[in-house]
Amino acid sequence: MMRLRRTLSMTVAAAAVLAMAPPALAVTYSTGLVDAMAKDLDISTGQARTLIRQEATAARTAPRAERVAGEAFGGSWFDPASGRLVVGLTDQGRADAVRATGADTVPVTLSARQLDTVKTRIDQQRAPAAVHSWYADPRTGSVVITVDSHTADVTAFLTAARAAGPVTVRTTTAPRPRTFAAGTVGGDPYYINGNTRCSIGFSVAGGFVSAGHCGGVGGNVVGWDGSQMGTFAGSSFPGNDYAFIRTGWGWWNVGVVLGWGQVPDQVVRGSWEAPVGSSVCRSGSTTHWHCGQIQAKNETVNYQQGAFHGATKTSVCAEPGDSGGSFITGDQAQGVTSGGWGTCSGGGQTWFQPVNEILSAYGLRLSTL
Repeated sequence: MMRLRRTLSMTVAAAAVLAMAPPALAVTYSTGLVDAMAKDLDISTGQARTLIRQEATAARTAPRAERVAGEAFGGSWFDPASGRLVVGLTDQGRADAVRATGADTVPVTLSARQLDTVKTRIDQQRAPAAVHSWYADPRTGSVVITVDSHTADVTAFLTAARAAGPVTVRTTTAPRPRTFAAGTVGGDPYYINGNTRCSIGFSVAGGFVSAGHCGGVGGNVVGWDGSQMGTFAGSSFPGNDYAFIRTGWGWWNVGVVLGWGQVPDQVVRGSWEAPVGSSVCRSGSTTHWHCGQIQAKNETVNYQQGAFHGATKTSVCAEPGDSGGSFITGDQAQGVTSGGWGTCSGGGQTWFQPVNEILSAYGLRLSTL
């Protein structure tokens, strides 16, 4: 049995149960999650409980609404003001059927498929360093591109991007996104080839998932105590940013996310994908527990090492060593920390690799309680 430095404080029996959401949906959350969300999102505990219930409903409504919308589907997002899922539609003849699933609807000019095609065309370009990221945004009906300057090479990139389809350009003063791996420092939770520290994402049958930039296939992994832990059985970066570490040597895998004493350890019960606009919390070995909001999906992040496609952008902060750590909404796994900019003392943004893509890529089963 591996030597645990912490005692997992959360059990199934200790999980609190919220009031029922719309019929047949029971929403659970770990003790302490409400207080942590209220603090980081600057809302009351009552508002946090309501938000958890609303977001869980929206996450389960989204796939049904997309199926009903069919070719008219123009993307979806969670609206915190109304507490409901919003679905964009290119054909208002589908509106009544989509609203019957529990979602609100708005008209859009491009379908999600058309907008993703525009982004895919832009993905084929090599972006200059001053281009931070880009993503298909159904709310604006365009691909939103973030840049920090308008030099000649940026202008050329934007000209080519506009030729692919509708584009919205946003100028930022934020630093360029970077990955959050770090050199060896004291603490937790795992180390790669003796000189890089990253954070565990989520336990799966036979190991755990984390960020691909943390190590390559065959890389040796030791735990917080220096004992042999496992090896990288799969890794992809750039392009993607995910990895599967196969564990052994007495280490075992459990479906919780560490709360670092700020909140009790959080139960993982599944991986329903939260819509844009939902709250999300992150756990990492450097800055521990922080919460924020999902801001965009399927964004391309232009790291120094190469482009990372399919990223989810959040307002949650992170710092070096947090790479690979868990993103979770309520009790549903969302993804593993990739990179970003800023600090947790001054604020910033962070992108994560969606967890369901990792599970699918390696045929893994998420560990849940």
